[in-house]
Amino acid sequence: MKARVQTKEVREAILDATDQLLARYGYKKMTIDDLAKEVGIGKGSIYLHFKSKEEIVLSLTDRVIARECVKLREFANQTSSHEHRLRKMITFRVTYRFDAVNHYSQSVDELLASLRNQIIARRRKYHTAEAKVLADVIKDGQKNKVFVKGDPMELARLFLLATSALLPLSLSTRELGKRAEIENKAKQVAKLLVKGIKKS
Repeated sequence: MKARVQTKEVREAILDATDQLLARYGYKKMTIDDLAKEVGIGKGSIYLHFKSKEEIVLSLTDRVIARECVKLREFANQTSSHEHRLRKMITFRVTYRFDAVNHYSQSVDELLASLRNQIIARRRKYHTAEAKVLADVIKDGQKNKVFVKGDPMELARLFLLATSALLPLSLSTRELGKRAEIENKAKQVAKLLVKGIKKS
């Protein structure tokens, strides 16, 4: 059991270091040697946990979304109104992604340009995971006659699409603006979206 915990801790430390080095050097300039030095382990130890630099960076993006989905699920399980939960979830999605890369000097797309195909494939998976959580709240709201009828998953996907312009994908956080401005825009968009599916 202890070895498993240590393995997880080293893996997390590698991902944390990757996040810092991406901000500092970008994907192309970051090396496995840099990572090993940043974590304080041997280069060979990195390869015990990951096959390649590409796998490390993709695992980092997976971790960001996994953590986001855990938090979205927490919001979904709250006892507040369906509308309140959806607005909170949408706003959180935007601000969480902003915070996750706020220390990067480039946009995510610029940083990970050489991994473009893998990132695009993963984004589809990420959207599905996020949409499932939103869809559960929409479906329950429909069941309780709060929201209009319609495919909950399709509505959830539209919510994600409508807020994607606020995510730091093709623009850096500096180009997007201040966090407070982004949060305010996300709240306004969330309010409009939720109002659009609410029964009158």
